[in-house]
Amino acid sequence: MTSASEVDPSTVETPVGVVDLERVRANARRVAAYAAEHGLAWRPHIKTHKSLTIGRIQLEAGATGLTVATLREAEVMSELTDDLLLAYPQIGPTRLERLAALAARVDIKVALDSVDVLEPLAAAMVGAGVRVGVLVEQDVGMGRVGVQGPEEVVALAQRATDLEGVDFRGVLLYPGHIRGRPSDQDDGLSAVSDQVGKTLEALETAGLSPSIVSGGSTPTLWGSHKVRGLTEIRSGSCIYFDREGLDLGVAESSNVAYSVLATVVSTSVPGRAVVDAGSKALAKEARGGAGYGILADHPEVVVVGLSEEHGVLDIEGTDWAPVIGERVRIIPNHVCVSVNLNDHLVARDGSTWRTMPLEGRGRGRWSR
Repeated sequence: MTSASEVDPSTVETPVGVVDLERVRANARRVAAYAAEHGLAWRPHIKTHKSLTIGRIQLEAGATGLTVATLREAEVMSELTDDLLLAYPQIGPTRLERLAALAARVDIKVALDSVDVLEPLAAAMVGAGVRVGVLVEQDVGMGRVGVQGPEEVVALAQRATDLEGVDFRGVLLYPGHIRGRPSDQDDGLSAVSDQVGKTLEALETAGLSPSIVSGGSTPTLWGSHKVRGLTEIRSGSCIYFDREGLDLGVAESSNVAYSVLATVVSTSVPGRAVVDAGSKALAKEARGGAGYGILADHPEVVVVGLSEEHGVLDIEGTDWAPVIGERVRIIPNHVCVSVNLNDHLVARDGSTWRTMPLEGRGRGRWSR
């Protein structure tokens, strides 16, 4: 699917992801307003939506640039903005060739956490006659990637400063280990703030003042201003939200802009109903409580089981009596993974429905 076209909602085949564009716009305005209120830039991560349509809405609402995870996403989103952050280390000659082609026409920053990534990156950019920005990623508690403290940040930043082809631009962090409700996040955010503060002090002492301190996540979105020195937030799933966002209290049901439209295909097993949205539509990711999703219009109904094409609903605790052929909307646990399972989405804008391509999906080179 390469272009949008209007569709009759009654003929849309299920399962398919459906986006409410009115809610998308409202979410974008709300996040941009929060960022502006606290002197932060919003550089949303587009891995959630992978869509030019949604990226455009974010930029129009006030996003200052976009964050991407793949070169495909970067190539696509370079059509909307020349300010990109590639929040993933780039390794290998093919990736570096594609990155150099982007750097020739946009301001692109790359996050990394080792000299083993930095030095080949710099050499490739020198060979191509271009420059890229570098953000040194620091682990602030998640234990996934990132150097382990201020000294390592300074050492890698200094090496970036010494090399041709790259420019040290700042620090990147991701507080993904903080997943409690906002009222329970103060201790975690304080610990992150202390770590960032020490890193910034070390960089200042070394004469390596960063212009960008990039952080944020959707679970910690509304507390981002509590982290010392942060200049921008990258929260991405806040454009749609999901069951996790509801469970954590960072969103209300009226904010959820994405759901999977599914059809009831069986009610033969007592206490259960089966829909045609299985793990290939919702993703078998057990986040946000028991099960894999909830019904948007009957939130007491949980998707308790997933096969590839079967979603099993627990209907024992509801007055709702599903019938074969009935359509339901499921809010998945994790929206980003569900979106990526679709060939395209259906976007609802008031009374108008249309297909919406996912241009950033996949790994291959992007071209119109």
